[in-house]
Amino acid sequence: MARTRLRTVDPQAGPDRLRRFRERAGLDADHLGALTEQIDALPGTGWCAGAVVLAGRGPYVAVEHATGWALRYSAWDPEGARGVELPREAWLPMRTGTVFDLASLTKLFTAVAAVQQIERGRLELDAPIVLYADPCEGLVPDHGITVRQLLTHTSGLQAELPLHAYNTAEHTGLLWREKPLTTPGSAHLYSDLNLLLLERVLERVTGRPLDALVRDGITKPLGMEHTRFTPPRAWRPRIAATEDQRTPWAKLDRGLVHGRVHDENAYAMSGVAGHAGLFSTARDLAVLCRTLLSGGVYGPARILARESVGLLLDPPGLGFQVGAEWFMGELSGTAARAAGHTGFTGTSLVLDPETDTFLVLLANTVHPVRRPADNRPRAEAATRLARAVR
Repeated sequence: MARTRLRTVDPQAGPDRLRRFRERAGLDADHLGALTEQIDALPGTGWCAGAVVLAGRGPYVAVEHATGWALRYSAWDPEGARGVELPREAWLPMRTGTVFDLASLTKLFTAVAAVQQIERGRLELDAPIVLYADPCEGLVPDHGITVRQLLTHTSGLQAELPLHAYNTAEHTGLLWREKPLTTPGSAHLYSDLNLLLLERVLERVTGRPLDALVRDGITKPLGMEHTRFTPPRAWRPRIAATEDQRTPWAKLDRGLVHGRVHDENAYAMSGVAGHAGLFSTARDLAVLCRTLLSGGVYGPARILARESVGLLLDPPGLGFQVGAEWFMGELSGTAARAAGHTGFTGTSLVLDPETDTFLVLLANTVHPVRRPADNRPRAEAATRLARAVR
């Protein structure tokens, strides 16, 4: 089973065949039908312009469904508090193969890349990161932060820095000099800076940029052909649009962001950053979920040892959030083993080792403008999958 690839049912299959396929996966067909109905309702509530949901158990993809629009608006009208719609013929429908800006789901790939280097002996989980600083940066202060603390968001570093306001050459120095707000290891404080610093550490120990590490260590061996930083322009008709970025609600004045990274700091870093920048599809993310649930193996490829997968997914998790009911709903379970992450643009994934299930929900919640965070649809979708488990 561990080496089995994802299995899907023919999209044109009739309802009886679809029900049998879902039941073979050990999932209740009625609950899964209700899941797609929940997702179909989301664009009408204003939570997103469109969404793609993929859910499965074991090697079976039991739900793969798209709704709404990947591109609908040209801008945001702040005075009217509404989106400015494109001409109807210019709208792009959401499809199951739509490519999304993953935002903070990028952090999961950075975490996997880091654990791969731990396997190779180039990186030590409890080593002070100052040991990996580039001597060219001069004297780097030792704040006592370890690699583990970067991955568990216990470094004490603040949530973010306005790196987009600085010259690119200054970014690394600013990150190394940033002083923790709390004693490292004493408290949890979610921070983009953790994964940006980890990116610098990885570049230092491997001599390679992050996009190359992700490509050669994760996406290429797993056949994730639609996952990459800086997608080519030819992909644009297949990419979900994000925000009309303008101040004061955004940090930069860029206009409608479509086919380019949404995160302002990642944009300032040419689209490649440890905390954001990757683009992907629901199916590709399902491959990653299946790989981790199978102990690091997918088809003929092994990207991690089983023990390394344990490092990533066992509480409290490395890079992955574990047992987070606020977006995992009942899938977080009484054992609190479910692991996953969310992204600012409207992306999320959850995988549960206890039930061998996975859920990917990708939505363009910031199209045409960012909204207050609302994780209820994510939690409700995960709860529906949890209730579908036989």
